[in-house]
Amino acid sequence: MVIFFRLIAFLEGVSYLLLLFVAVPIKYLYGDPQYVKLLGMPHGLLFLAYVVLAIWLRPDIKWNQKDFLIVLVASIIPFGTFYVEKKYLKS
Repeated sequence: MVIFFRLIAFLEGVSYLLLLFVAVPIKYLYGDPQYVKLLGMPHGLLFLAYVVLAIWLRPDIKWNQKDFLIVLVASIIPFGTFYVEKKYLKS
């Protein structure tokens, strides 16, 4: 299950970066909201999956409260899920 969480963390991070650094600038610079609509729903689903899996896997991975909060906060910081994958999800 940790491998699946690593995959979700990676995909959530990529979708967040695409949304922030590609779709949003296109929306505001060129007035085209199509990319935000296209990337917004998958990112939202990946975000929810990331949070639910983090909650579900916490006892198995044995994160203390501080580490668990870092894992959750990382989902709202650009590049945060990549940090979590590198630091907390090493095999």
